[in-house]
This record gives sequence, structure tokens and C-alpha cells, in this order.
Amino acid sequence: MTMHVDAHVPSGPLAQKWDKHRFEMKLVNPANKRKHTVIVVGSGLAGGAAAATMSELGYNVKCFCFQDSPRRAHSIAAQGGINAAKNYQNDGDSIYRLFYDTIKGGDFRSREGNVYRLAELSVNIIDQCVAQGVPFAREYGGLLSNRSFGGAQVSRTFYARGQTGQQLLLGAYQTLERQIARGGVKMFPRTEMLDLVVIDGKARGIVTRDLVTGAIESHAAEAVVLATGGYGNVYFLSTNAQGSNATAIWRAYKRGAAFANPCFTQIHPTCIPVTGEHQSKLTLMSESLRNDGRVWVPKKPDKSDPRQIPDADRDYFLERKYPAFGNLAPRDIASRAAKEVCDEGRGVGQSGLGVYLDFADAIKRLGRAVIEERYGNLFEMYERITDENPYEVPMRIYPAVHYTMGGLWVDYNLMGTIDGLHVSGEANFSDHGANRLGASALMQGLPGEQQAREGGRVTPGVQGCRGRGRGYNQEVSFDRRQANGVVVSSRARENHVGVLRDVAQRSGTQDRVEENPGAKGRVLARCQRAGERCGAQSGPRESRTRR
Repeated sequence: MTMHVDAHVPSGPLAQKWDKHRFEMKLVNPANKRKHTVIVVGSGLAGGAAAATMSELGYNVKCFCFQDSPRRAHSIAAQGGINAAKNYQNDGDSIYRLFYDTIKGGDFRSREGNVYRLAELSVNIIDQCVAQGVPFAREYGGLLSNRSFGGAQVSRTFYARGQTGQQLLLGAYQTLERQIARGGVKMFPRTEMLDLVVIDGKARGIVTRDLVTGAIESHAAEAVVLATGGYGNVYFLSTNAQGSNATAIWRAYKRGAAFANPCFTQIHPTCIPVTGEHQSKLTLMSESLRNDGRVWVPKKPDKSDPRQIPDADRDYFLERKYPAFGNLAPRDIASRAAKEVCDEGRGVGQSGLGVYLDFADAIKRLGRAVIEERYGNLFEMYERITDENPYEVPMRIYPAVHYTMGGLWVDYNLMGTIDGLHVSGEANFSDHGANRLGASALMQGLPGEQQAREGGRVTPGVQGCRGRGRGYNQEVSFDRRQANGVVVSSRARENHVGVLRDVAQRSGTQDRVEENPGAKGRVLARCQRAGERCGAQSGPRESRTRR
């Protein structure tokens, strides 16, 4: 099945695309912004920040979330940090290097124009977060601190101990709550999106169900933004919360929104191993732990106390195989290496599916107080789950599904294949480097809000909804035999996903999308009438540029 998609990437050099794109957009009069309504589904980093920013720009915003409060979004579970090309460490970092690392980290499947813009906006994201009060770690003199992360050879990751996602979400949450109090955002907690309303090929609203009363309602708007996260829970166990069920993007797909690279899943190497069939999810341990922890297994199968195994009988396999990166080897490489040693029978723990992450050398070198300052909350979480003290006994870790780089296809303006439907954060496919590059996911979550603030298209349901930038046309074929469906079978996972891919399967770089040719389906009469009113009120669709 074949469909035509146009990414609308502006012409010209990479470094000039975003500035050119902003300049070529027409502006929306502040008085006209009050006439338009935008629906945002999701209240995590991407959704909460987008809703707050749309409201600040003057639009009427309705924000829907599955949880009982926006601050309960799963973004709170992100731990390690967020990348930005600040080059505070003067170690050779730059916007272009962050762009290059992100493209390479995404297996060359991300769109270059989008990723370069992501690298550009990363600099402003940190400044905004600091202004919001996000308590990033600081050096003794008060300057913001950085640390290394997997997949990079520079220190560009900003962090707040092992709670970076939580602190960033709280910053976005307080900004959202300010707009709710002002009246610019109407919040709908404990609400599930049942369907996307599409009228004459344009997204004009959603159908929802109140999870407390069961009431079904329809909501009309000129634009719909989906920021509902990834679909990692298609796997039996992942690090995602059970509420992260991917139903919103799946329902958009059934209305004709195309998926791109849905088989592209991140396997994170630093998760607590499975302990039994009682589990409903797995727990991530931040990749930042690999800054000071050393990964090893016994050279020969050995189930004895790891503290009794001499150094000569240990295989520090990441340091041995990848000396340039050592224990900070990229995520997919570290995950494959861990699986290989376990397949050889050298895995640790009762199940044999685990490797050691040892902090004995770091504690000896830096002292326990320093390690506790850096990772104390992570160590406490590990001890609560496993009843093992990581200050005294090496942690046990094993790869697990953590993040999905595929998602709904979007163009340069983050609009999907349905006019008026924008997709932000992990729910889209275009801006990530998260297969290999650590601290990339949080970086992807916030630029959608920055894009809206600096000139992105925030009212895509009105005139001119396809932008003026000269892009490239792309014809993409989809073959169901390539196992690129959203619900991936076990055989397809073995052949096409994550740590088990071979070189030939990693070589493809084209966006793979699928068209759903199904009927438009029923549209509630109320939404139809509302959509016609929206169409009658349509005017020039652009956003204000704030310099």
C-alpha cells in the first residue's frame, strides 16, 4: 500500500531552515487568536508545555489527561538528564555536534531538518527551565553542572540527581496551572480519548469518556495536538506505566494518520531484572549510573557472592569491547553485549538474566558521600525493590523495553497526515536520537513548546494548513510482511526490533508509513456543526514570532 507524504522541510542550508521557516510564516493577530480553540491530549512534558504555551500565546486550550492530575504523567519517571548544546565544559560540543550525535543515535532514521532545529532549540530549553525554577545540579561555584551520558563523548547532559523528568514536569506543571487559573486552559483530568473527529479530511475535535462517571462527550477545536507518549506496553513487560497504553495514537491511526518506523524500539540496558511472573512492569535505573558504575560478569559461570570474585576472574566486557566509550557505550550496543554474555551462560542472579553494575571502585575513589549525593535516590529505590544495598553489593541490571522511536508520521511542522492533527513528544517519530543517545527523550519532549513559542504553526486547522516551505515529496511503500505493525508479534520482534536486529535490517533509512483507507466513520452531529462553525471562522493560520 502506497501513499504520498510531503515533509515540508524548508529549502536551504540546515542552519538556516528554521529561521527561514519562521520568517516565511504569516502572523496571527493577537485579537484573532482568542477566536481559535486548540485541544491537547496528554499533560506530560510535551502536552503540558504545549498547552501552557498555546494559552500564553492567546489561544483557547482544552487539555485532557488520563491521570487524576497533570503532574502524574509518566514523564515523571524519566531520571537521567536532558541534553543541550551549551558547551559549558568547553569540551568541543556544539549545535552541529549535538545534531550529528542525535542523527547517529537515531540510526539515521530521524529527519535531519527536524533534528537540527531540535539541537538549536535545546540551548533555549535549559534557560527556560532554569527560569521556571527547575533545580538542575550545580557546581560548587553555582554554575550549572553537566555529566556524560551514553552515546556521547562530551559532557552536555543537565540533570537533577536521578529526578530530572520529575523536576522538569513540575516546572511545566506549574506553568500549566498558572494558565488554568488564568482561564486560558480548561483541564479535563481522568478523561480518555475515544476517537478523533475528522471532518472533510481535517481534525476538528475528539470524543472522550469521563473515567469517573462514564459520560461520553465531544469537543470541537480547530486543531488537535496528541502528546500521549509511546507504545512500549505492546510488549509484555516494559518500563512504562500501565496507563501509557497508546490508545490515542492508535485511534488516530484508525482515522487515517500514518505510522512511521513503528518497529523502532529502544532497549534500555540499565533496568532491574525480572524477578517473577507477578510483575506488571519493569523498573528503569538511570543510565547516569554507568558514569561511575562498572559493568561486568564472571569470566566463567559463577553464582557465588560477587564480592568474593577476584578482579582477575571478572569480565568488564563493555570496557574490553568498546574502549573508546567504555561503560557509557550506546544503549543498543550495551544491551546487545549484555544479552550476549547472558546467552553464553555467564548471566548473574537466579534467572541468569542479569549483569553486575559495580560501584566499589567509584566509592573507593570518590567516597560514599559523593556517590550518595549523585545517585542517592536511585540507590534507595533499588534497595526498596530488591532488598539489596548497592553501596555494598553490586547492582544487577538487564535490558528492557523503555522508549519507542517510532510513532505517528509528522512533517517539519509536527503535523501528521491528517490536516490539523499535530503530534508531539514520544508520540511522533521525527526528532529522536534515543536508540543510542542518552538524555535524548526529555530533549524531544520540550521543543514542540519552544517551536510554538518561536513561530511554529499552532492553529493548523485553518487556512494554509500545509505551510509555505518548499519541501520534498516522498513516496513510501509499506509491506505488511516487514513486521512494521504497531502490535508486533514475537517472531517479528526477534527479526526486526531492538537488540536483535542484524546489519541488513538496520540499514534501511526511509520512513515507512501506512495508510488506513477505511471509511471516515460516524461523526457526531454536534461535532459536525461545530466543525462547520470552525470552518466559517477560519482565517490566516500562523503564530507570533517572539524574538
